[in-house]
Amino acid sequence: MLSPRFLLLRSAASFTARSFCAGGVSKPGRAPDMAEGDPLLHVSNVRNRLREIVGASTNWRDHQQAMSERLSLSSMLAKSQNDLPAKTMKDSYLEVHLPLGSEPQLREKYLTFHNTVRFGRILEDLDSLAVLISYSHTYNPTLKKSPLSIVTALVDKIDMRQHVIYPDCDIKFTGHVTWVGKTSIEAKMHMSQYVNGAYTPVLDATFVMVARDPENKRAAFVNPLKPEGPEEEKLFQEGEANKSRRVALSTASLLKVAPTDEERKIVHSLFLNTLDTKTVSFRSRILPPNSVWMEDAKVKGLEICHPQERNIFNRIFGGFLMRKAYELGWANACSFGGCRPSLVAVDDILFQKPVDIGSLLLLSSQVCYTQGNHIQVRVHSEVFDPLTRQHNTTNVFHFTFISDRGVPNIIPMTYGESMLYLDGKRHFNQTVEP
Repeated sequence: MLSPRFLLLRSAASFTARSFCAGGVSKPGRAPDMAEGDPLLHVSNVRNRLREIVGASTNWRDHQQAMSERLSLSSMLAKSQNDLPAKTMKDSYLEVHLPLGSEPQLREKYLTFHNTVRFGRILEDLDSLAVLISYSHTYNPTLKKSPLSIVTALVDKIDMRQHVIYPDCDIKFTGHVTWVGKTSIEAKMHMSQYVNGAYTPVLDATFVMVARDPENKRAAFVNPLKPEGPEEEKLFQEGEANKSRRVALSTASLLKVAPTDEERKIVHSLFLNTLDTKTVSFRSRILPPNSVWMEDAKVKGLEICHPQERNIFNRIFGGFLMRKAYELGWANACSFGGCRPSLVAVDDILFQKPVDIGSLLLLSSQVCYTQGNHIQVRVHSEVFDPLTRQHNTTNVFHFTFISDRGVPNIIPMTYGESMLYLDGKRHFNQTVEP
């Protein structure tokens, strides 16, 4: 059955924000801790702080020069993790504010046509915050610039705890490091919104970051983490369990091993349900009622990667990639289900390769699994080199949406589509209670 927190997702998206955001304050959705003059970290300053940490520039030409100067920082890298002091979870704790209620001029960037908040923008903010949290963990007060290049390796999970994000209520992000390996960092973040005089949880997110050298070519060591107390020890053990789970999922990937016996039966049942009973042929296929062939549930897009979307290391910002993938996946789910869907979860976004500035980025969205009124969407992104005609995968995104009505069944026709179906089913099952 569905997790209780996902039952909240059935709320209607058309509620007006103002009826909920007034919480006994002078303006709708204005939280007391976001009053003018309060020295809190503003979401617009997160990327500025990241530029200061690594010595990047806001100017494209200056930025290239600054990155070349980072090469001299290689000598400051630790030779082993034992050379670095242990840090606590408190050392990396950050609180960042997005004052949509207190600062109306911010809303246009985040506003949709339907007067809701663009979730793609929230993904961008989460990605930047995860990087800053990681730099807070590795902070060395004796160095003016960090020699580390910390980038997003994986979005392990984003669970939605509320369906509606109001466009004129203040938002608060909090987060800190919860686990580290030798060169990797897990950061957990929470987003809440000031509604009816109190902060209400909106989402929980887990990102995995990796540290690399100043040239972003090889792995670099990060400070060990020292949990303090049973609560932090529990978070650390959860991080260990998450790592083991990711290894197990990678080992059992359908790109590496055959489906399980149960999964093979599912594929064969789908095949039998599409056979034309009037003929004795494996090739004669008929689409069952209330169904759509998987081939007909695709939406594709193309992005030219301009310098404006670069990150602090002169590559395309990971948050931008997530935003574009999410918006394409949402559009596909909307077209497939015939109504505006709501996001249930983001699962297992893998960053395989960085995207260079100037690249042609091809995005392909595929509805790969449906159940009841849920739609599982997979978005595959790749860069295309027009000179060599080569395609290289950069990211794979998984999104689970829910519709306010039943949706058609998605039906695979080929063996490859059947594997996509099973993979989608596996990701969907991770968003419901076992």
